Amino acid sequence: MAKVKSVYACTACGYETPRWVGRCPGCGAWNTLEESVSAAPEKGAPKMASNQRPGTGAAPLLLKDIPEDSTLRSSTGISELDRVLGGGVVEGGLMLIGGDPGIGKSTLLLQVCAHLAEEGKRVLYISGEESARQIRLRARRLEISTPGLWVLAENALDAVEARIRELQPDAAVVDSIQTMYRPEMASAPGSVSQIRECTSLLMRICKETGTSMFVVGHVTKDGAIAGPRMLEHMVDVVLYFEGDRQQDYRLLRAVKNRFGSVNELGVFRMTGKGMQVVPNPSEELLSHRAQGASGSAVFCGLEGSRPLLCDVQALTSQSYLNSPRRTVNGADAGRIAMLLAVLEKRAGQRTYNQDVYINVAGGLELSEPAADLALCSAVVSSLKDQAVGADIAVMGEVGLAGEIRPVPQCERRVAECARLGFTTLIVPRENARRIGKSPEGVRIIGVDTVMQALSVLF
Repeated sequence: MAKVKSVYACTACGYETPRWVGRCPGCGAWNTLEESVSAAPEKGAPKMASNQRPGTGAAPLLLKDIPEDSTLRSSTGISELDRVLGGGVVEGGLMLIGGDPGIGKSTLLLQVCAHLAEEGKRVLYISGEESARQIRLRARRLEISTPGLWVLAENALDAVEARIRELQPDAAVVDSIQTMYRPEMASAPGSVSQIRECTSLLMRICKETGTSMFVVGHVTKDGAIAGPRMLEHMVDVVLYFEGDRQQDYRLLRAVKNRFGSVNELGVFRMTGKGMQVVPNPSEELLSHRAQGASGSAVFCGLEGSRPLLCDVQALTSQSYLNSPRRTVNGADAGRIAMLLAVLEKRAGQRTYNQDVYINVAGGLELSEPAADLALCSAVVSSLKDQAVGADIAVMGEVGLAGEIRPVPQCERRVAECARLGFTTLIVPRENARRIGKSPEGVRIIGVDTVMQALSVLF
């Protein structure tokens, strides 16, 4: 009888060690080793790796002799998802979609399966979490009755592989990778070794059969998809589903894409009939903006290739604490502290005795420095209790000397602001020179310093 031994694997990098240690020798992370059980081979048994398979046996080809095929992409029928994927689903691609449980991953993928099946493709939905009847109930709620959609409730990956090779689907969904397991491995489903081996097998299936496959991975409490970060390196596309389950909006972001651009963003709205595309996100995000209220400024950011307008909000109040509060939602707290110091030193705005609260409406995350001037404008607007004009948009990077630095792709930002009816744009002077002629009915004001921008606004 085979002996059972314990192996400790790091949830961050996958490093394995026969004994537990506090710090992972592979990546240096603390308290990331988890125990998994594996069966040792019997004495006298031949040494062979049952979980490893022979290679494909393909011969090397010259790069110029490899045929090109421009028809490998298939539209999902959902415009926002096609944008994030770079134009559609690629044949033989392995795509990982992650997010918190209950945020809408399974709902979106079931809609994608229905659209692909309506186009005449053979689609297989594999669920390790729900029964076939539960999937049928969700399909009824989403009003999906496509005849070409196959459903398989199975979590043993060897059985899943046999069904895929038997059915030969054009596209497949595995929901979720944490529930899949290899029967010959003694470790529990969801462990590092199981996730790694299951993903490796799915990748081999995709490349051999040409099946496009979506793999669902739940985000752990540490923010990593399906536990180990190495899973993101194995797949072709990594998509993150962001948003609060208590709100309607959902943001789908691409952080890795071997077939297209990264950092694209798709905006959806969760409804009773599934995920609905938001065709004009800027207008939706600004639709509930308070008119005439202080502490609000409009900023046009870039999410991939898409200009997106958002409402940057700030609230300041007299602090009675030794260390005033700095609460930030949707921006980098360290950068906010730097901007407050610049306002204190270069613009004469007293914030040392103020509690400062920053919020980016709509659940967006502002990571680009071009939002600096809008954040400063919102803070000063709250300090002075004076509202920024409803037809004014602000953008620009702020340096430590109080200078305003140019922002990339300012022309696209200006065009988006003009499309939504903003008539006054405050931009860095260098960008104002490059733009030349402004759109009809739009006044572009170039500024060099924070003081100049504040004098124009207030």
